[in-house]
Amino acid sequence: MKRCPSCEGTRHCRLSDGRLKCRACGHRFTWTSVWDSVHLPTATKHRLLDLFVLGVPSYRQRFGSTTSAASRERFYRLLRACCAQVEHLREPFEGAIECDRKGKRGWGAAGKVIVFGLVKRNGRVKAMPIPAHDRISIMREIDAHTREGALYCTDEWQAYATLKLRGEHVMIRKEKGRPVGRDHINGIEGFWSYAKNRLYPYRGVPRQYFHLYLAEVCYRHNHRGENLKPLIFSLLKQTSIQELRPTLVRKG
Repeated sequence: MKRCPSCEGTRHCRLSDGRLKCRACGHRFTWTSVWDSVHLPTATKHRLLDLFVLGVPSYRQRFGSTTSAASRERFYRLLRACCAQVEHLREPFEGAIECDRKGKRGWGAAGKVIVFGLVKRNGRVKAMPIPAHDRISIMREIDAHTREGALYCTDEWQAYATLKLRGEHVMIRKEKGRPVGRDHINGIEGFWSYAKNRLYPYRGVPRQYFHLYLAEVCYRHNHRGENLKPLIFSLLKQTSIQELRPTLVRKG
């Protein structure tokens, strides 16, 4: 969708110099789709998209591709950024929600990214890097990605204690790694396993791009029963490269 960067309007006209003029506010702007911003042959882009959908990492194509490693990496990065854009705009969850965080603590934790995840029971998943393993970071994401009145299922970590102010809160108690009673957080724990298997072939991910890889995993999980190629191709054609640039690199 071609939106005006000034007022978010969708009605515009094309000027003689190729720019667009918003009919609502008169702002003049350029709009280039992510697909058109990649200066590779169309057949090459379709081939790379096919390999991306199949989950083939860029480094595994170094012997059978005429495209440079830098070009492949940039195209893959744009694909992941499109997925991240969709996941960022997903509506906040409501109903029964499972919450959990993932990341080493103590010895061996230096340099590791801490991840917080939310799963709507029998539904979608959201996961995002957080700056610290503390209550403030956790509650900031819960406030942003869930609606008040939800039923939160978590482990016994004390940082979740204030969840009862937003809705119902069920703490899952475990003995020998198994939940006691009928309540559980198997959904989010299953997603962590799914994400680990998806990210394992990369043998490490650059920290500044980790959010893109994580968003890709969420997108794949949320559309696991669908054909991804037409979905992602549509994103590439309908997303502006100007709109996508702030998503490409995460600072901090």
